[in-house]
Parts: sequence; structure tokens; C-alpha cells
Amino acid sequence: MTSTPSATRPFRVTDLGTLVVMPWSGETPDGADMPYLLAYSLGDAADGGAETTAAAVERLLTDNGLPVGGDLVDGTERPSLPVTLLVQGGQAVLNMPNLNAQCVPPPEWLDAVAERGYAYLVFTTRAWPEAVPGRPVEAEALAAFAGAEETLTAAAHVVLPARSLRG
Repeated sequence: MTSTPSATRPFRVTDLGTLVVMPWSGETPDGADMPYLLAYSLGDAADGGAETTAAAVERLLTDNGLPVGGDLVDGTERPSLPVTLLVQGGQAVLNMPNLNAQCVPPPEWLDAVAERGYAYLVFTTRAWPEAVPGRPVEAEALAAFAGAEETLTAAAHVVLPARSLRG
């Protein structure tokens, strides 16, 4: 008797490799700053490197209703979206099933998210191994990676309402 392997491989968080969430803000045509979050992997999954991380990130996103390379998902109009952004105590925390990532944004990002009430998340399947946590990233390098067509078309784009803890 012959059996076929299951077409659905169980999701393994380790396949994501090292995930990084990088905040920045920039002026938009309306004259106000937009708070952005760029989420990416270093492509360092133990089994398969960048190819494995790209597939794992894509699965994480699509399993949570975030199409890669698709239309903008407006989380302000989808309260049941399983992706949230908590901004509290000078930190930003991105939460979704199988993922909890935090970063310390600069003051201008915090000001922009306080003014707008949301942030724009670009969560890409494209690995960026050169941007290692703890090492400074030049503004030009960030702009080149975040603005590259390969990065943007391999990403989910989400407007996430900024939530905070209430005392």
C-alpha cells in the first residue's frame, strides 16, 4: 500500500528565521508624517535559508488574511483582523498568531502614530540579510530596500490601527 505525504506541512515558527520589525516615518503628500513598519526576515532559517523563510513568511501572512502582492488591507475597517499593533511605553508591538515582535521606534514615529492613529505595515517575504538587528541601517539602504519593487510586490500591505493599554 502506498501513501502520499500530506500536502499541508505543519507551520514551523523556526522556518521564519530571524524576523525584524523596523520603524520609520516619512512625510506624505498631505504634509504629515506617516508611521511605517517594515517586517522582514534575515533569511537565516536553519533548513533552507532565504527560500524557506520566504515560504514561511508568505504562509504566515496568507494564513492570517494578508495577501502577498495583493491589495492594501485596511485594518481600521476589519476589527476581526488577527493582526494588531500595540503602542505603549515608547514601544511598538506587532502581534499575530505565531508571531509577537516588538521594536523601539524613534520619537518622530511615535508622534506620527499618535497623530494618525495607525501605522502602515509592509511585511515582505523578501529577505534582507544585510540589515541585522543592533547594527545601524543607513537611510539610503532602508529606502532602497523598502522602496524596491521586489520588496513591495513580495509583501502584504496593511494599515494597522494603533492600540494602547488603558489604565
